[in-house]
Amino acid sequence: MNHDSTGADEVERPGVAGRVIFAGALPNAIHQLTLSCLRAIERADVLITSTLLHEALLGAAIAVRPGCRVALDAENPAELEMRYASRGRTVVRLVEGDPLFEGGIAAEAGACSRGGHAIEILPGVPALVAAADFAGVQLGNRPARLVLVDPGDEDVVLPTLGALAVRCQLRQVPVVARSALAAGKDLHEKTLLTLAGGTFHQETRAGVVGDFTGLEEPDEGGEQPVFLFIGDELADRAPGLDWFETQPLFGWRVLVPRTCQDCTELIERLASYGATAEEVPTIAVEPPRNPAQLDKALRGLVDGRYEWIIFTSRHAVNAVFEKIAQYGLDSRALSGLRIAVVGQDTAEALTRRGIVPDLHPTDVTTVAGLAAAFPAFDDVLDPINKVFIPRADIATEPLSAGLTELGWDVDDVIAYRTVRAAPPPAPVREAIKTGRFDAVAFTSSTTVRNLVGIAGKPHTLSVIGVIGPATADTCGEHGIRVDAVAAHPGQVQLADALAAFAVERAEGLRAAGKPVIRPSLRRRRRRAR
Repeated sequence: MNHDSTGADEVERPGVAGRVIFAGALPNAIHQLTLSCLRAIERADVLITSTLLHEALLGAAIAVRPGCRVALDAENPAELEMRYASRGRTVVRLVEGDPLFEGGIAAEAGACSRGGHAIEILPGVPALVAAADFAGVQLGNRPARLVLVDPGDEDVVLPTLGALAVRCQLRQVPVVARSALAAGKDLHEKTLLTLAGGTFHQETRAGVVGDFTGLEEPDEGGEQPVFLFIGDELADRAPGLDWFETQPLFGWRVLVPRTCQDCTELIERLASYGATAEEVPTIAVEPPRNPAQLDKALRGLVDGRYEWIIFTSRHAVNAVFEKIAQYGLDSRALSGLRIAVVGQDTAEALTRRGIVPDLHPTDVTTVAGLAAAFPAFDDVLDPINKVFIPRADIATEPLSAGLTELGWDVDDVIAYRTVRAAPPPAPVREAIKTGRFDAVAFTSSTTVRNLVGIAGKPHTLSVIGVIGPATADTCGEHGIRVDAVAAHPGQVQLADALAAFAVERAEGLRAAGKPVIRPSLRRRRRRAR
């Protein structure tokens, strides 16, 4: 399968020297890339891989480098590399694991170099070594032989001394196990088999060598890479080292309905607990229907008409700065103004533009709360009594009314409109309604209302986590049970609350003598019975 995204054009770049970068990359997630590999992707015009294992990684890579051309599962990668390099492109060839240790790209890289193209080889963590870490296997505590079995080998010869760490295909496991016996391993020596190593679908099976000599070949997936750790020295793991598969949310599929705010912190925190997050936009942001009022307010802002400007969301920050840029201005246009914000996300949107707000109560998460924390107008200390609030078309009367009571003259101006996003794809809607998501993480009341509107209520099998009491109340209004509430409003705290619930749930299942399975599997197990 070849997949090309539109991006790098076909014309040459005169005077620009192309190059080919061979970058080692584990195929699981962008957060497991080396810094050098990530920087290479950031400047790539073309991304090439010959393994489908990188398909999930490519989605994240394209987010880092939008518009780059992608060649997935390329049949002749060297030909593509040289073609694009000759046109002045930077080509990044993603290689599973370490490029020269197990990537098998020596001939490919040599061909590019002999063809007159500059090359770089960026080391990566060998997949076999990484799989051992994810399985909790100590490769360095005893002498061990690392063996890479060629996918085409039908007869495998293993070393006769030491424990063995073997990478092979799933269909080759019986051959490797029998070869281990032929190399002098005992039938009862402890052995671990790790499938999908380093992914959130990882499964490690413990046994002895004899258990794997007759492993049935699966109907499909027999060519997937697996890892065998043979010998008591390797397979007898120290207590607690099976850290990866015992994470609280390991293997969970978590739906993250979002507005247009960044949910990076939530997604990364969920990943640290072993979960895969899937974002579903529930709100789209559009310009105001009539921009004249915003234009007038921004001219007044530049002319010094206001004492304060209050940002209630990151979208308001973006809307104001987009308008300022249209006038050929930058953040200096806010010089002399006092600035207040609601929420950490809003404050961060400002600090990225080099602006530190004058008023940011960290314990305030609502506009009504900001009004309570706002200073009263003082005609001696305050030269101007006007406040500018660029906001969404959703009303913020509690803030305007509160400031008016404090003596301020408020210009409450619509800077952007929020509209309900389009429904997610049919498979996602079906997964929401049938409980195939293990959990749903709601970051606001708006995400609750809009998700129900565009996709329906989550199934009762799904665990529901919310960012705070107000969001929990909105769930209640829609008949959605809430299982976990963040201790304090925040994306990290929301992920922590879901993880804590998962731990408590697992303990309850064990105490009841029931298997600890993901929430989405409960219905399927009942049906199987």
